[in-house]
Formats: sequence, C-alpha cells, structure tokens
Amino acid sequence: MREGGAAASPAPRAGLTLAALSLGSFTIGCGEFGIMGLLPNMADDLKVTIPQAGLLVTGYALGVVFGAPLLAVLTSRWERRRALILLSMVFVIGNLACALSPTYGLLMAARVFTALAHGTFFGIGAVLATEIARPGREAQAIAMMFVGMTLANVFGVPLGTFIGQEYGWRAPFFIVTALALLTSLALFLFAPQSHPRSGVRFKDELRALGRGPVLMAMSLSVLASSALFTLYTYISPLLSEVTGIAPERVPYLLLIFGVGMTFGNVIGARLGDWKLMPAIIGMFAAMSLVLVAMHFWAADTVPMLTLLLIWGALVFGLASPIQMRIVATAKGARNLASTVNQSAFNLGNAFGAWIGAMLIAYGISYAMLPVASAILAGLACLIAIISHRADKRGTMEA
Repeated sequence: MREGGAAASPAPRAGLTLAALSLGSFTIGCGEFGIMGLLPNMADDLKVTIPQAGLLVTGYALGVVFGAPLLAVLTSRWERRRALILLSMVFVIGNLACALSPTYGLLMAARVFTALAHGTFFGIGAVLATEIARPGREAQAIAMMFVGMTLANVFGVPLGTFIGQEYGWRAPFFIVTALALLTSLALFLFAPQSHPRSGVRFKDELRALGRGPVLMAMSLSVLASSALFTLYTYISPLLSEVTGIAPERVPYLLLIFGVGMTFGNVIGARLGDWKLMPAIIGMFAAMSLVLVAMHFWAADTVPMLTLLLIWGALVFGLASPIQMRIVATAKGARNLASTVNQSAFNLGNAFGAWIGAMLIAYGISYAMLPVASAILAGLACLIAIISHRADKRGTMEA
C-alpha cells in the first residue's frame, strides 16, 4: 500500500499527524458549510437576495470540482507535508479574505479561491494517512481524518450559526481562519515528510487514472453523493410537510443525522479494513433498503427519525472505504486519484441536488425523493458488485 520513499512513523507521531489532518478536515467543513445557517444575515448585509447568497455554496462546490484536478497537477511532485501546509495557508488567506470582503462579488471570489485547495488537501491527506497507518488499518486512518468533517457538521456548523447571529456573519470566518492557521502549525510540528514515488511521468499518472478499477471507484463516489443530496437537499421540507415536524424543530432533529454520520464513519472504516469491497457492497445495499423504508414511513415520526440515524451512519460509513478503494486501485497515481475523487464527490453533490430539483419541478412529492435516492444507491451497489467480481476473476487490478 505504501509507495517508495513513504515515511514510517512511530505510533504516537502518527496519532498526532492524524489529529492535525482531522483538525484540517474540521476547519474545511466549518468553512464550507458554516454559511448555510447565515444566508439571510449575509444577504441583508451584502444587499443581495437569499438565492444569490445561496450561490456562495454553489460557487464553493464548483471551486472544489475544478480546483482539485488543477492543484493535483501542480502539487503532484511536491513533498506531501509541505504541500499540506501550503494548502492550509490557502485556507488561512481565503477565509480571512471572506471575513474582510466588503462586497458580494469579492466574497464569491474569496470563496472560490478557498475551495481550490479543498480537494487536494483531502486527497494528499488521505494518502499520507494510509502511509502512516498500521498495516490493515488504512481505512481507519482515513476515517480519523474525515471525522473532523462529521464533527464540523454536528457541532461546528450550529455553533458557527449561533456566533454569526450574535456577532455578525464575518465572525465565523475569522474563527475558521484561526483554525486553518492552527492546522498549518500542527502539520509543521507533527507530520512526517512523505515523497511521492519518483520516476513516474504525469501522462503515466493520467493513464493510471483512466484504468477500469479507478473509474469504477470514482463512479461510486459520484453515486454515493448523488444519492445523499437528492434527498438531503430537501430533507427539511420532507420532515416538516410529510413527517409533520414543526419547522423550527427540524434543525435540532437533523443532529440525529449528524450523530449517525459520526458513528458510521468509525464503523464503516473498521468494516473496510476487514473486507473492503464486501463492506462497500453491503452498505450500499443497506442504504437502498433504508431509503425505500423512508418512503413508506415518511409520515411516521419515530420510524422516520430512526431511519434518519441509520441513513446518516451508512452515508458516512462509505466515505473512507471508497477513498481507500481509490487509493488501493490507483497504483502510480495515488495523489492524483485521491484528489480527483473530491471533485467526483462534489460533482455528485451538484448532480443529486439537480435531480431532486427536477423531480420536484415535475410535481413529484417530497415523499418520493427517498425512492430516487434508493435507485442511485442500488446502481452504486451493482457497480461495486461488478468491480468485486472482476477483481476475483483477475480481469481488473485491485
């Protein structure tokens, strides 16, 4: 699993490195999603409409989609510790610019600039995590990094919303700037040096990226995030209009989803280290069943909230195993593949939200959205089965 020249760290240093990567993940999550609860405040202050303020989320996602491949190329030969520190500094500069932006246009530009480093940080960080992990625990190491993102959604975003409402929407950006600076310092102090394998040309990396196993693993990322955002984008109206939960209580009940994500991140990683492809197949199959059940029990509060918890666990339980699958299959292009996977995930975000919007525009009820998500999860399950069988036949490298 480890490329030539990879650092071998003693366990205590590896733990501190993973903690630094997790802090970076937490910082990125707060910076990306923290504005969602502050859109009315930002719209009022910047003299734009709420939908225009919402485009700041879209702009960030597109920055990730296009920035990840670009920076993956630029940093493909860099020593990984140095690359991660410099990427962290992009978050420092970008979030500080967001906090100080006097106009909507400058804020959008600052958001896009910040997003450029998002995918590359996760991509290089995931590779470094697998290198310093104990053999057989690579997926758990990736999950340790990703746990920062789950904690950002569970705790960071609600706290940032509260701070923004009390002290102005710029305050959370200043806090994220400080966290990004702390991430840079932690990586400088604790992360070991790690050099990409020498002697591999970029066109060889692109060729490796185009291999069947890698493309199929990337498709799993696109479908997993599409299945998530087809429903999750509209989960609030589903819970309020179909389940009958008071709108003001919906944000608190969504914490259930976040708790499920946190537990799923840990459990999914352990399953991935145990049996990688069977775990991915099983979780996609379980997700399809849970989503179908959400359709039938959408009007019943207790079953719906229970299913929401399980769904959250399955959604994020897949994150580190899929990332591990990509790292494992992309021999000779691990940095590039791991980074481009973040573009694939964000592409799925946009695609899923678009599918949900189109279905609603054509008159499909909110209660049918879980079925659409289930179909996408089922398609991902089918692709995972095909990929796993091909591995066994030896027709695709694992």
